[in-house]
Amino acid sequence: MMGVQLVEESRLAGVSKVVTLGTICSYPKFTPVPFHEDEVWNGYPEETNAPYGLAKKMLLVQGQAYRQQYGMNVIHLLPVNLYGPGDNFDPASSHVIPALIKKCEDAIQAGADAIEVWGTGQASREFLYVEDAARGIGLAAERFDGPEPVNLGAGFEITIRELVELIARLTGFNGQIRWDSSKPDGQPRRCLDTTRAERLFGFKASTTFADGLRATIEWYRGQRKAAG
Repeated sequence: MMGVQLVEESRLAGVSKVVTLGTICSYPKFTPVPFHEDEVWNGYPEETNAPYGLAKKMLLVQGQAYRQQYGMNVIHLLPVNLYGPGDNFDPASSHVIPALIKKCEDAIQAGADAIEVWGTGQASREFLYVEDAARGIGLAAERFDGPEPVNLGAGFEITIRELVELIARLTGFNGQIRWDSSKPDGQPRRCLDTTRAERLFGFKASTTFADGLRATIEWYRGQRKAAG
């Protein structure tokens, strides 16, 4: 609803260009990997993300309709899962990377010998560092004026199991990882085809995953220290 009204108010105010951000959750549950933008309408999203993903797809349709009816320059980007300094570390609402970092840091501080992680670890995900995402959005705003959606990603995938092991190593947590397979894995795989963004406005992610994780961990540790 916020997106619908923002685009309409932008039209009424004569805004020359609008960038809307969709989500990788808009893709069908069993999209061929890597996800290409042309696949976005070829099935229903993964059930746990479907309402969110469908709402974002409606922003894409609205932008295309406003382009046709009013000549309004609306572009639509499909970012993959983001992470980095400033992320949400609230355990009730955080996404996987900040949740895992907090679990490891809490375990280290408490001297715990294990952490519990949802699912089986077999699902894969792709992650884009927040500064890369901001640069990609800026490049699209400057250089891209087309109606088709464009993926923003890093062009790699990592299993949740590998992700947990990497975060444990980077935080220094050496305890056991216990998997709760009664909890859902979500979409089986997520990895974007990022060639369109590079071709149309010259965007390619430059931050390595390990470097991005280190920066995120250090930022979070700074926040914990500041909070006492």
